[in-house]
Amino acid sequence: MPLGPVRPSPLVEQAAERLREQITAGHWPVGTKLPGETTLARELGVGRSTVREALRALAGAGLVRARQGAGVFVTATQEVRDWPTRLRRAAVTDVYEVRMAVEVHAARLAARRRTPEDVAAIERALEGRRAAATSSDTAFVDADITFHAAVVEAAHNPVLADLFREFTPVLREGLVELLALTGLREDDPNTADEAHAALVRAVADGDAEGAAEILREELEDPFRG
Repeated sequence: MPLGPVRPSPLVEQAAERLREQITAGHWPVGTKLPGETTLARELGVGRSTVREALRALAGAGLVRARQGAGVFVTATQEVRDWPTRLRRAAVTDVYEVRMAVEVHAARLAARRRTPEDVAAIERALEGRRAAATSSDTAFVDADITFHAAVVEAAHNPVLADLFREFTPVLREGLVELLALTGLREDDPNTADEAHAALVRAVADGDAEGAAEILREELEDPFRG
């Protein structure tokens, strides 16, 4: 079934809809690699940038996923409408960008709103992370996430806390894979301990901007020593 050209405006929405129709109709089954941007652009009568944005929209709906160096593949024939399922199908890099936004702001709020109990919980989580340094990568990642969750909880914003909990499974999987691929813990089993300790001090001292900056720098280069 030919795609057919789209009308002049709005191009991205129309292109996304045409591609969505092809996918939901089963023209491209799950696992199928889509034609390249140049081919799709020619068939749709639009520019490659329009195709790229349309594919981004479909990825957000859980229908396709880009694999670096391999192309764009169909991952579902029905749109993902519930948030947890969408997150499970999301690219780790996309989830990490959301994590950055959520956690940096949470650290800022935690420094402003922390209670003595919050500080104690964060300190316990830091000790748990240090104890996990002698364990497997999976155990270390779990301890690291527990620490970050304690900081988010100290922000006393239930929406931020819920967001963090929702994308934790994807985040956990991505971090375990990262450690396995890079071997970062081979020379420093308790990697990035200094940054985590500095974050505890900033939150305890009520240094909101300092806490946010420490966490931003850490998340830009995860598990940096």
